Amino acid sequence: MTHELKKIIQAGIRNREKGLKSVLATVAALDGSSYRKPGVRMLIAEDGTMTGAVSGGCVEKEVLRQSQSVFSSNQAKVMTYDGRYRLGCEGVLYILIEPFYISEDLQKQFLKNFKDRNKFLLRSYFRKEEVQASGMGSQVYFENGESGSFSEVITVNEKLEVFEQEMQPLFQIIIIGSEHDAVQMCSAAALMGWEVKVVASPEDPREKENFPGAGELLNIAPEEAKMLTIDKETAVILMNHNYARDLRFLLAIKDEDPAYIGLLGSVKRREQLFNEIIELHPEIETDFLDKIYGPAGLDIGAVTPQEIAISVISEILTVVRKKEAVSLRQKQGKIHY
Repeated sequence: MTHELKKIIQAGIRNREKGLKSVLATVAALDGSSYRKPGVRMLIAEDGTMTGAVSGGCVEKEVLRQSQSVFSSNQAKVMTYDGRYRLGCEGVLYILIEPFYISEDLQKQFLKNFKDRNKFLLRSYFRKEEVQASGMGSQVYFENGESGSFSEVITVNEKLEVFEQEMQPLFQIIIIGSEHDAVQMCSAAALMGWEVKVVASPEDPREKENFPGAGELLNIAPEEAKMLTIDKETAVILMNHNYARDLRFLLAIKDEDPAYIGLLGSVKRREQLFNEIIELHPEIETDFLDKIYGPAGLDIGAVTPQEIAISVISEILTVVRKKEAVSLRQKQGKIHY
């Protein structure tokens, strides 16, 4: 959800620079089940422009309508939306709608936090009833001890419910390779909202413009892999079409702790890589080898570079979310929790 919030913050900054007011809608509580869960948000600008969503598209018009009183009064409110009769979701949403303003100081804090890949905490204070009143709103707490609020006036008291959400660093994917299939992987990952870095060879340098959706492109050798920030919110895909370069990069990141490492190529190629890594570094941690998925991707019959990208991204999701890939029609009961 961090990438969705980042887009909202960016939109709020643009609105401020244009002189437009903004209002933030947050699903703060849910009774029953719904398509989206507490913590989803959307931003409404004074001109009616919306960023993000709080449902599959059914609730947004009502949020837009109810936001008008927040624009005029500069006072937060809570609206409820009963999806049992309109959405078939068997749930009641409690949506906090509050004035939203990103000061220049708060903007700097967010940009630094995203760059440093730190987590942060959001707390939304609200009443679990339809009401418009002062004192409700959201605050953000950064790991460096700094904090800020989206609304001007928040009064924390025992009458208010608290929705707390820990926001993880932006999930990132590092694509090591620069051929046509890497371009398709880059585009697909960007659609997920992930931060995308592409690593090309300095012997065959590329430009970022060649990779739609890439946030950064580095023309570096494996020995320069320390330039990459690899943490538990990172997936690494090795797709160099060069065995020696893939091996050197694997060795260069062997002490890192990514969520996932994907290898393109055959089972034979994977086993050869494993054998050489173990021969060169017999002390290597088993946990590191367990993070390697090769051939990368789920078995969905992928053939084209675009299909392979979907296959790999789907596998990354199953690993990160700790899920087994099964058809939803095979599941009994609810699919949303």
